Amino acid sequence: MFSVEEFREYCLKKQGVEECFPFDETTLVFKVMGKMFALTDLGEHFYINLKCEPQWAIELREKYSCISAGFHMNKKHWNTVKIEDSLPISLIYKMIDHSYDLIVKHLTLSQKEKLKNVF
Repeated sequence: MFSVEEFREYCLKKQGVEECFPFDETTLVFKVMGKMFALTDLGEHFYINLKCEPQWAIELREKYSCISAGFHMNKKHWNTVKIEDSLPISLIYKMIDHSYDLIVKHLTLSQKEKLKNVF
């Protein structure tokens, strides 16, 4: 089963990513160039919120009962994913990559240049 620690490690391997707790002491947020692409609550149940292209977000919600419109997020652009055994780990990684890529795609040219130089 995919764990919070695996989620954290995978996000932190991405270029220019930082982790923080901007909302409270249990909501772990991952940002690239100051823009949020993933978050989770470190509470009892493991859910993650990920940014998603709207059409794919709808397709994922229709196919997987553990994926729903983003809780406390823009429902069109964010999904909440309940991590459970029936969800392929490869899909979780793909959704994290997609979320990160969406943010990077919309960075300004100067932000993209700075990101190239971040290790």
